[in-house]
Amino acid sequence: MRVVGYVLLFALGASATVVADEMATRKSAAMAATKDFVQQLGGAMQKAMKTGGASAAVQVCSELAPSMTSRISRENGWRVTRVGTRVRNPLLGMPDAWEQTVLADFARRAAAGEPLQGMRFAAAVEEPNGRYFRFMQAIGVKPPCLRCHGPAASLSPEVAALLKERYPHDRATGYQVGDLRGAVSIKQPMP
Repeated sequence: MRVVGYVLLFALGASATVVADEMATRKSAAMAATKDFVQQLGGAMQKAMKTGGASAAVQVCSELAPSMTSRISRENGWRVTRVGTRVRNPLLGMPDAWEQTVLADFARRAAAGEPLQGMRFAAAVEEPNGRYFRFMQAIGVKPPCLRCHGPAASLSPEVAALLKERYPHDRATGYQVGDLRGAVSIKQPMP
């Protein structure tokens, strides 16, 4: 009986180590994919702003960003998206219940003084249709973001018209530098 108990404890300990290793591997992969996405999108946004101003940046967000997240999703078998605290595109940016909870936690952490830069959360989550590794990384508002996400009265008439045309249900204005804008969210199926 004592040998069986030790074997069971060893097996449980080994299982916990395997789960911890798997979680670390998944988190590392999610962080790498997020970093790649943010760098590519940031570079495209900067280039668009230099060549065509804020209106060109709106086009990058509305056309390039969804194709980038779709490509990353297909390449990895994940769901990769950006979700917002105030949603610009309800079809692509509406957080689910888990994402809403994490965004609220990010807001609490930021209010307590934690910087948004590098703020992340990862967990294995049981959902009705299976088990998933979930990962989110906060997106903070930086000065260039205000050209499209700042107070509505401060947007240029051209940007305001373009946002109204492309995003008739837009709620993603009124932010200030340093606000939590949303997060990159990754959902990976787990066996």
